[in-house]
Amino acid sequence: MTFSSSRPVDLLLDAARRGDLTALKKLIDEGANVNEPGPRGFTPLIIATYNNQPAAARMLLEAGANVNAQDAAGNTALMGQCFNGYEGIAELLLEHGAKLDVQNGSGATGLMFATMYGCNTMVKFMLEQGANTEIRDSNGLTAQQLASQVGNDEALQLFAASAKSES
Repeated sequence: MTFSSSRPVDLLLDAARRGDLTALKKLIDEGANVNEPGPRGFTPLIIATYNNQPAAARMLLEAGANVNAQDAAGNTALMGQCFNGYEGIAELLLEHGAKLDVQNGSGATGLMFATMYGCNTMVKFMLEQGANTEIRDSNGLTAQQLASQVGNDEALQLFAASAKSES
């Protein structure tokens, strides 16, 4: 594999998207930068996790991928899991130091994404991990207020149960 036909980051992003571990390993061994973002700011790790490629994500993390890297909008790999619902990948990211409460350019957190997209298994997971429920987005809303705004009754029940268990 040579880098002459494409930029290394494009090849890495493609391999990460497809979960092609052979290509990823070769690119990494040849010195491709696992933290270089593509045109939209997506790193190979963000692409791998968004496309449910846990083995590729693990390989990238073990090669030094920044678990808290943000794309052009300020979203992290963990934020993507909060609306995709890939709990196993979320656990992998947390094991490698992912921060729960990173805010993107709009002030949204992973917990807010899970709430807004109705991914209530991730709402529950993030609450169990200790996600901060008091953070406000750029509109001044908390995740619980967003749940109310979008009519996510199950998330509202999860927030209530979480508040009871904390007291």
